[in-house]
Amino acid sequence: MIDIHSHVLFGMDDGAPDIEVSLAMLEMAARHGTTDIVGTPHANLEYKFDPGVIAARKAEIEARNTSLVRLHTGCDFHLQYENIEDALRHPRKYTIAGGRFMLVEFSDLLIFKTTSQIFGDLMGAGMIPVITHPERNTLLQQRLGELKEWVGMGCAIQVTGQSLEGIWGTRALKFAELLMDEGLVHVIASDGHDLRRRPPVMDSAQTLVRKKWGDTTAQLLFEENPGEILRGGSLAGASQARKKSVFGWFR
Repeated sequence: MIDIHSHVLFGMDDGAPDIEVSLAMLEMAARHGTTDIVGTPHANLEYKFDPGVIAARKAEIEARNTSLVRLHTGCDFHLQYENIEDALRHPRKYTIAGGRFMLVEFSDLLIFKTTSQIFGDLMGAGMIPVITHPERNTLLQQRLGELKEWVGMGCAIQVTGQSLEGIWGTRALKFAELLMDEGLVHVIASDGHDLRRRPPVMDSAQTLVRKKWGDTTAQLLFEENPGEILRGGSLAGASQARKKSVFGWFR
């Protein structure tokens, strides 16, 4: 499995506090079947996003990493004015592995009326927004139509594995299931922050998806699409995975 959303880089945000926890998170991820993980520290008013520090942290971790998990970097990009302006000036600053895809997290308090225009501007500059855990955002839970619109524009949706297990509550679970049933989900990630409450593991969620939505969908959301994100390729939605399962094709 490939995990495109984690806070494994130490000392950057509310994720791993030190390198020992970072290394332990990688070992844990490896034991649970993850082969690649992306460290995506927050970029918001509370946490400064510094590519130089991120590169240094990555190098320190890699020098001591004895797990088989490959470490990549990106950003948990908060959709706020300063970030948007900076991303438009520096289109590869916040993307995953310096490619085309960029995690985008919405505020819990406000959804911009101009979000479609913002996404269009970002995409026009070469970035593809990956909307992170909309099932955990109470405002986005009420905006299924807009999520469909944004996916129709070319954006992607990432759901947190723990949400499908009910760990984030019933509302998050039900909306995550709705997004899955609607075929709007492109990738499932851990959003791992620590070793206990929010660990970087996805195997139990993968098993759940296999049972409820099938092997083809699980492979797409945990392996194929995350791999395409790392390579800067193209994505398919869960609805296309169901077509492949039935008819033997998608794309």
